[in-house]
Amino acid sequence: MMNHLERFLAVMEYHPVDRVPNWEAGVWPQVVARWEAEGLNGTDMHWNWFPGEESIGLDPREFIYFNHNLMPGFEREILKETDRSITFKDEQGRTRKALKAGSVGDARMSMDQYIDFPVHNEAEWQAVKKRLDPRDQKRYEPYWHVFRVDGWRNRRHPLVFAPNTSTAGFYWQARELMGTEGLSYAWYDQPNLVHDIMEHVADFLIEAARPVLAKTTVEYICLAEDLAMKTGPLLSPKTYRTFIYPRLKQVIDFFKSHGVRYICVDTDGNPEKLIPMMLDAGVDALWPLERTADQDPIRLRQKYGRSLRLWGGVDKRVLTQGPEAIDAHLRTLQPLIEEGGFIPTVDHTVPPDVSWANFQHYLTSKAKLLRGQL
Repeated sequence: MMNHLERFLAVMEYHPVDRVPNWEAGVWPQVVARWEAEGLNGTDMHWNWFPGEESIGLDPREFIYFNHNLMPGFEREILKETDRSITFKDEQGRTRKALKAGSVGDARMSMDQYIDFPVHNEAEWQAVKKRLDPRDQKRYEPYWHVFRVDGWRNRRHPLVFAPNTSTAGFYWQARELMGTEGLSYAWYDQPNLVHDIMEHVADFLIEAARPVLAKTTVEYICLAEDLAMKTGPLLSPKTYRTFIYPRLKQVIDFFKSHGVRYICVDTDGNPEKLIPMMLDAGVDALWPLERTADQDPIRLRQKYGRSLRLWGGVDKRVLTQGPEAIDAHLRTLQPLIEEGGFIPTVDHTVPPDVSWANFQHYLTSKAKLLRGQL
């Protein structure tokens, strides 16, 4: 029987495999209370599914700790609070308004309203830039080079740089600093500022990974971008080619020349107009293939061929529809299981309208699918 590392590499290289890896992204915090009320013993789980969840058969991956956020962060400050909502400044310097109803900690039932961001101009960027020093040792686990490296070199499971499968990429980081609207104007109104942000992100990604890649190889690095909406990207292909593509290629060239096997891009929405440039820059995989944005993995494989590996693609909405619908949906993915280069997961975290009974059935049927037996 293959170990977890052998299985992952075989799938990614379209080689024969005993079964496809069993991965999932996780659940909304609101799901935990529902499933426990429906009979799940939640104490059997640690609920962070990226490294695996043994009690439900999810396979292990190991994520090398790295903190990509502003350091030091801004002081969290409550600006206004009512019975219905709270307006606050978060650690990333963003001003947000959040509804209280249904929230579990900082996890809301709806997206926060983003009111303001820390960067509007060059002077503000220069001040924030100091908080994005990739060489700050507090970004890493203490003494990682003493206690972790031997285990990484002798691993039998996939090793990934940065936690929860993603570290902030180019669009993601700029949007966190300026907001979607602010960045959309800045491409045109302040191009020099945006170019400097992109240059810094490239340096940040390279220098963050450099000390780790000097000690060990990793199976993949996944860049979180979230650069698309339901009908297409949030920036034009021309803008992507001007500001992001050359830096992405530079970063990927560094990663792959220093022992990174694969590069993944994490984006919701429909990024298809940008995929050819991603592939040309050296991207190997895309996830989570959001079905509401027409990201059908069968169609994407037909369109882009084996050069684009695919992770995700299970429509979360189908999980509310019961066993027959779940099985029928999973069977449509059988050709990709047989071909390879595909790891099916729910196309984001599982929402609270999915029952524990339906999710149990999904896990049972998916286990059969992963062996080509559904």
